[in-house]
Amino acid sequence: MLNIGDPAPDIELQTAGGEPLRLSALRGSKVVLYFYPRANTPG
Repeated sequence: MLNIGDPAPDIELQTAGGEPLRLSALRGSKVVLYFYPRANTPG
């Protein structure tokens, strides 16, 4: 579990255009990560 102030792990996601994007590529920029529960599940 991460604590406040911990660096985020380097993750890779797919952009809307289908290209891969690594979090490390955005280093030095302000980034907001938002995670939400899967649809139709309690949480």
